[in-house]
Amino acid sequence: AVVRGAKTPMIVADMPFMSYHISPEETKRNAARLIQEGGADAVKLEGGREVAPMVKALVDVGIPVQAHIGLMPQRASVGGAFKVQGKDAETANAILDDALELEDAGAFSVVIEFVTAEAAQLITENLKMPTIGIGAGPYCDGQILLSHDLLGFYESQPPFVKLYANLNKTIMDSFTAYRDDVRASKYPGEDHTVHMDRNERKKLRG
Repeated sequence: AVVRGAKTPMIVADMPFMSYHISPEETKRNAARLIQEGGADAVKLEGGREVAPMVKALVDVGIPVQAHIGLMPQRASVGGAFKVQGKDAETANAILDDALELEDAGAFSVVIEFVTAEAAQLITENLKMPTIGIGAGPYCDGQILLSHDLLGFYESQPPFVKLYANLNKTIMDSFTAYRDDVRASKYPGEDHTVHMDRNERKKLRG
């Protein structure tokens, strides 16, 4: 659906959880489907040095790979740990080591999610490939933010999100008003009802 609607941008498809963890062969097979059947231009893998062999396997067969380090939502969803990463020098240096290994494996860029600005700056300054930040401060080469977050679809937001709209209230108010109108038999009303031609109505049985 994204490929059909977006004709100019580069489309990077997230590889689903456990679609790139079992073996390089299965990783290549699954990534190829995203490219061939899905129409993506590249794929994205979450993980550090442990997925570097998978990144290399994909790059070796010509599939561009974007890496993803810091907070990894696929894993955080399992463990419930949506916490800022790189809060001390040891963990920041470890994330940098992951990024360097992913770059060596052939990744063309890396998403850095929910890490301290200092950690993101350290990583950006030590990599040749571009860094794309999401909740990682101003020192990355590029920035992304989920549309549902910036539009305020949810009642609660990650601390790094700037709300550009509050659609949650608009949506909830709209659904509530619709429900109330239906229960009160105010909708559909005459203004939203289509009738038969009067002469045709006279022909109805009964």
